[in-house]
Amino acid sequence: QVQLVESGGGVVQAGGSLRLSCAASGRTFSRYAVGWFRQTPGKEREFVGTVSKSGSLTYVAVSVQGRFTISSDNAKNTVYLQMNSLKPEDTAVYYCAAFEGDPSWDPTGYDYWGQGTQVTVSS
Repeated sequence: QVQLVESGGGVVQAGGSLRLSCAASGRTFSRYAVGWFRQTPGKEREFVGTVSKSGSLTYVAVSVQGRFTISSDNAKNTVYLQMNSLKPEDTAVYYCAAFEGDPSWDPTGYDYWGQGTQVTVSS
């Protein structure tokens, strides 16, 4: 079992940056692939990025390529989502999730989820 807590959300102007953190307790992230997802009302949960349990492989969605990066720090048991050049359409609740497998874009494959953190980008 692992517990995940997201932080770092807030309100930012378009073009600004935020860094989201996903901190794990209970078990180390080295055991898991970790994904970032986002969701807005009336929409399905959307894949944002993922990192392998080794930390060596990262993937981000086409919609955020060049702007978002995902990284991990196993010493701190934390995964980060660095978001730059934010756009109003990035507004969503952002979730981190984990499972014992290879990086995946599919939210249904993830076993553990945080409570989410709100990101609001104003124009």
